[in-house]
Amino acid sequence: MKTQNRPKISALIITYNEILHIREVLQNLSFADEVIVVDSFSTDGTVEVIKEFKEVKLVQRKFKNFTDQRNFACTLASYSWVLFIDADERMSQKLIGEVLEVVSDPNAVSAYFMKRIIFFNGKQLRFGGRQKDKIHRLFQKDKAFYRLGLLVHEKLEVTGLTKVLNNPLVHFPYQNFAHYESKRKHYAKLKAQELFDKKVNPFSFHFYVKPIFKFFQHYLLKLGFLDGHSGLVLSWLNAKYVYKRYVYLKEIKDGNPPGN
Repeated sequence: MKTQNRPKISALIITYNEILHIREVLQNLSFADEVIVVDSFSTDGTVEVIKEFKEVKLVQRKFKNFTDQRNFACTLASYSWVLFIDADERMSQKLIGEVLEVVSDPNAVSAYFMKRIIFFNGKQLRFGGRQKDKIHRLFQKDKAFYRLGLLVHEKLEVTGLTKVLNNPLVHFPYQNFAHYESKRKHYAKLKAQELFDKKVNPFSFHFYVKPIFKFFQHYLLKLGFLDGHSGLVLSWLNAKYVYKRYVYLKEIKDGNPPGN
């Protein structure tokens, strides 16, 4: 699907221990004009699989936070259009075709959101706010960057207009509940550091009210209960994530590294 008749696309991925996904996502991105992987010194065989793809450029770099790693990856892109995909995301042929049409359009805007269909334990999650999930994944390199100061849940700052593509990404973010909790714990530690940098002082409201509201928001207001047992457990883990970020923040303020 590569062609000289359209602007070229740089596909970017950041990885750490993505052996479950890396082969399939690299095959999925074979339409791009270049594929660059920035790996944080994976230890599970991810790097060995990447090296099997001779056209893929591999750069290894120590991970500081998601924003830093994504902005660094963008500096490596050779072409004006950047497609930033996570290892656990997949593009359908319809979405690939839409992306190729967009970059060929002389009236293309600066950046595009992609809607995401999220799967967990082999089942699509339809509620808990996930039905409205969308994320910037395609953008013009000179018109966007990841907002500094956000260490996790990074956001793209765009100069100019944005639109939403019609066809969704398929997202497989969590293998099971234990994997979900492990990733949330990692995010909580980064979020705690972000809050510390912003000089936030945790108090009772953060430890009790915010987690309870988070559960209420996801499980009831956003209809998470309609996803059954998964909706209940994921809503509870989301609330726990909010609680843990303030536990970790207190530990950092006390001069201790965030624990478990």
